[in-house]
Amino acid sequence: MNKTKQKLVPELRFSEFKGSADWKRTSLGKITSVISNRNKKNEDLPVYSINNKEGFLPQSKQFDGINSKNRGYDISLYKIVKKNTFAYNPARINIGSIGYSGNLEDVIISSLYVCFKTKADIDDYFLNHFFKSNEFLREVRRNTEGGIRSYLFYKSFSNIKVFTPSISEQQKIATCLSSLDDLITAHKDRLDALQRHKKGLMQNLFPREGQKVPDYRFREFQNDVDWVFEPFKEIYSFLVTNSFSRNDLNYDKGKVKNIHYGDIHTKFSVLFDITKEAVPYINEDISLKNIKKINYCQRGDLVFADASEDLNDVGKSIEIVNLNNERLLSGSHTLLARQIEKKITIGFGGYLFKSPGIRKLIKKEAQGAKVLGVSGTRLSNITVCYPKNKNEQQKIADFLSSADELIIAQQNKIDQLEQHKKSLLQGLFPKLY
Repeated sequence: MNKTKQKLVPELRFSEFKGSADWKRTSLGKITSVISNRNKKNEDLPVYSINNKEGFLPQSKQFDGINSKNRGYDISLYKIVKKNTFAYNPARINIGSIGYSGNLEDVIISSLYVCFKTKADIDDYFLNHFFKSNEFLREVRRNTEGGIRSYLFYKSFSNIKVFTPSISEQQKIATCLSSLDDLITAHKDRLDALQRHKKGLMQNLFPREGQKVPDYRFREFQNDVDWVFEPFKEIYSFLVTNSFSRNDLNYDKGKVKNIHYGDIHTKFSVLFDITKEAVPYINEDISLKNIKKINYCQRGDLVFADASEDLNDVGKSIEIVNLNNERLLSGSHTLLARQIEKKITIGFGGYLFKSPGIRKLIKKEAQGAKVLGVSGTRLSNITVCYPKNKNEQQKIADFLSSADELIIAQQNKIDQLEQHKKSLLQGLFPKLY
C-alpha cells in the first residue's frame, strides 16, 4: 500500500513563498549549541531571571526589589549571558520559561539555567516565536523527565523536532509576529496608563486620612459642606449568608445563583451586574426552603469576602447594581451588608469600599495568621465617609465607572490581539506530527 508523503508546509504561508520548497525537518540539537560562560572574575553585572511572560527581566523586578547579590549569593558561579543568547530553566520550561537576550548587554543568571545560541541559517527571532507555539510546548511535555518536578535538560531539549523554511521565509514570519508583539505591548502600555489614572482618581476623589473632603472635587460641589463621617453600623446591617461549597454549585442549570467568595477575589467587577458575570447556580437537589426572602441579595447590597491569604485582598467587596430579576444568594465566607436607610446611592458604595482610606481601615480589622479574616462585628467598627449630596456621589460613581469601562475595553483589545497571535502561531508553523 503506497503512502503519500506528507508535505512539510504550514496551513498559513505568505504568498511569495507558496511555490517554495517544503520546510525541512530537523532537531534543536542540530541548529543550536549549548554555552556556559561562568562569571569566574566575579564581575559586578546586572542579575537577571527569566519568566514565561517577559523572558529576560531584572531579578529585582521579579522578586520585589531583591536580587542574588542582596541575598549574599556567590555570583561567581552565575553564567554570563551576552547578546543574542537563549536561556531556559530546565524545571520551568514546561510553562514557557525561556527567554532571548537580543540586544541586552552582558548580564548574569543563575547557574541552573541552560544557555544556548543558534547556528547558521536560523533566524533567532523566528526560533523565539516557535518557542511560544503550542507545538513546542507539546514537545516539551513529551520530553520532560522526573517525578514531582519535571526537568528538560539540554540533551532532551536537543531532541525536540522543529521544521524550518528558508532564512528569508523565517525572517518574514518573525517580522510579522514581532510586529504583532509590538502592537500588543503598545496596548498593554496604554492599559497600564489607564490603570494608573484610575488609581490616581481613587486616591484623590475620596478624602485622605485626616481630611474632611477629597483633594479633587467637581466644580459644582466645591462649595458644598464637608463629607459625612459615620460608623459602618449606622449605615449598614448584616444579613444571613449560606455555607455552600463549590461542590454544591454548577454553571449549567438551576433556579438560584450563588456568590462564592473566591469569585470576588478573582473575577467579579466592583459594580456587580449579573448579566455580565459568570455566576454559578446552586444545585437543584439542595433545599433552600429555610432561607428567608430577606436574605436574598438586593440591588445596592455590598458583598464582602471575609477571608484571604493575602492582606491586600481581605474584606474585598462588590456592590450589586443589577440582578435582572434573578435570584441570588451570598455564599460561603461572605458578608452581606444592606443599607439601613438609603444614604448612599447605588454605584458609589462599590467604589467607596475600594478607596484607599476605607481599604486601610478594613485591613486593620483583619485577624489571623496564614489565613486572614474580617468579621461583621469588626467591619461595623470602621468609619465610613460620603458626601451628603447624592448628586455628588452619583457623579463620582459615573466618573469612576467610565474609567473602568475604558480599562475593560482596553483589556478586551489585548485579549483579541493575543488570541489572533495564538491563531497565527498555530497556522504559521507546521504540525510536528
